[in-house]
Amino acid sequence: MKIYILTDLEGAAMVSRFRQTREEGPDKQTAMKLLTWEINAAVDGILDTAPDAEIVVWDGHGSGGIDVLEFHPKAKLIARGPIRPPYYLDATYDALFFVGQHAMAGTSNAPLSHTYSSKSIEYYKLNGEPIGEFGCRAAMAGCLGVPTVFISGDDKAVVEAKQLILNIYGVETKQGLGQELALHLSPQRARELIRETAAEASRNIDRIEPVKIQPPYELEIRVLEGQSIDGYLRRGALKIDDRTAVKRSDDICDLPI
Repeated sequence: MKIYILTDLEGAAMVSRFRQTREEGPDKQTAMKLLTWEINAAVDGILDTAPDAEIVVWDGHGSGGIDVLEFHPKAKLIARGPIRPPYYLDATYDALFFVGQHAMAGTSNAPLSHTYSSKSIEYYKLNGEPIGEFGCRAAMAGCLGVPTVFISGDDKAVVEAKQLILNIYGVETKQGLGQELALHLSPQRARELIRETAAEASRNIDRIEPVKIQPPYELEIRVLEGQSIDGYLRRGALKIDDRTAVKRSDDICDLPI
């Protein structure tokens, strides 16, 4: 068995303030440990089912979200650095797991919700439908024939995932009460549930179909007031108005996902 784990920092239990994810210092270091322990729990769950599994983790948080000194000894890490879609995910993987995921921008009472950038993006729409980081990357995996079978994160992120993949295995690490407020599980309980559920997901990979969104793709990107779309235009997007650009392609990996 070969598993790819995609991580973010905002969805871990006890993480619900932007200073924990943006600002270097003690608060972020603690958040990184919390996430890393949740990743390790997912790795343990996979290994409980498939002791010889090959597990590759990509640190998907912009400024880095994994404490490498705490990282699981039986997994491999793609650390932060120059990288583009599909992030070395390929058709040789049996499944994609998400750990530490947040909901898309604009989701009500979803802690730390955003789409790629909390400081600049108002929304993404793919082929006319609102979509977040989870949906974009699950669709990317689907184009490679890889099913997305597991998510851990806040309750709104899990609901978002289940709207796209009805039978995905999910762990709610916290209940969102606001943009920077949540009712959290203890870190220990979150890790217990992640390990149990990751093991169950690993046993049932064949029951979950890859997400299939057929080309051509049209990604509409709208930025927040005061932000620029020039970077998207330089990368081949077309201007719709001063705050909106659209990128079209037959290859989902050509999109800024």
